[in-house]
Formats: sequence, structure tokens, C-alpha cells
Amino acid sequence: MQRPQEQQTGPYGAGGGVLPGARPSGRATAPPVPPVGRVADWPARPTPVGTLRLVPVEEERDAALVAGWMNDPAVAAFWELAGPVETTAAHLRAQLRGDGRSVPCLGVLDGTPMSYWEIYRADLDPLARHCAVRPHDTGVHVLLGSAADRGRGVGKALLRAVADLVLDRRAECARVLAEPDVRNTASVAAFLSAGFRFASEVQLPEKLAALMVRDRELRTTL
Repeated sequence: MQRPQEQQTGPYGAGGGVLPGARPSGRATAPPVPPVGRVADWPARPTPVGTLRLVPVEEERDAALVAGWMNDPAVAAFWELAGPVETTAAHLRAQLRGDGRSVPCLGVLDGTPMSYWEIYRADLDPLARHCAVRPHDTGVHVLLGSAADRGRGVGKALLRAVADLVLDRRAECARVLAEPDVRNTASVAAFLSAGFRFASEVQLPEKLAALMVRDRELRTTL
């Protein structure tokens, strides 16, 4: 179901506000490209449920919002970040102060932040110690903030859109990976519906994961 189109303004939109990562005027030397790319520069993507933009998280602005989602019991069961805002802030901070191999983002749908994403280099992640990964494999973690958005095809639409964004913007990347907990059957089903395939079960330190793969070469057939 298509959401009503909203003017995307303010800190999360493309109207009156400035998106994080917007380039200032002048001739300053551009910083090095992070391992996962300049996610802040990725364009908005139309989906069957609205227009999605990935907006990199800013700790001060976004920690309380993401913490609220992390305290939803359905989310906390798998993310294990329930607790005070500082618990989530520390999780975000670790990525924001890193080298850019993992980028925490808000999923902003028609101007409204409604999901949390982590776009990360799977080949530079601890995941690579537990399963076979390829150079430039890119991983995604995701949660939908509102229970009203779960179980009605929103996740499927957004997962397909984000995987396509990764493949469009990262030419070196041949595969998009995800590793949901095998107990999270709704998440596994959403990935399958979004064009990912089940590759294997992978025992990680904190969970038994279902390794899900979206292949560049199969993106037009799945």
C-alpha cells in the first residue's frame, strides 16, 4: 500500500533541511571514501510503499528514537539492546567513530524515519571468521520501528530497495548478505520475498544465523 506522498523537509528530507553528508561549498579536499561508500550521497529510492532514503545516524539527534525501537520486546529479543538511551548510543557511537566499515542509518520513508539499518562491509566484519565471504560483500542489518509496519510487506519492499541501492552504488559488490537469527522466521521470510536466497546456517557467537544472499547476477530473476 502506497503511503501518501509527503514533502520531505527538515533534517530527514530533501527540502528545507540539509542531509547529513551534504557537501559544503568551496574547494576543500574530499575525505577518503569509507569502506562501504558514501551512504549519505545515495539517492532516494521509490518502493511500492513510498520513497525510501537512507540517512546516516547522528548520535545526538537520533539515539533516543532508535533506543525507543530497541526497547520494543519484539526487537529486543533479537537485537539485545534494550535499556537506557546510553545503551543504544554506545552501539551507534562505536560505528560512528570507526573507519566507516559499518554505517548506521535511519530508513526515512516519505519523510518519516521508520526503520534502522546498518550497512556494513561483510568481508571486514567478524562475520568473515565464521563463513565464506568474498571481497566487497556488503551486509545489512535492519529493524522496522513500528509494529504497524511489520507483517504486511513493508519489510520486503524496503529490503529489496536497499539491496538494489547497494548493488547500484557499489560496483565492486557482487553480493548483499544478511544473517538474521534462524528463530526470527518473519525476518527470514521477508529476505526470501525480497530476492535473497538461503545459503546456509552459520553459528555465530551470539546466535545461529540464516545466511541470506542477494546475488548481483540473479537480481533480475529473483
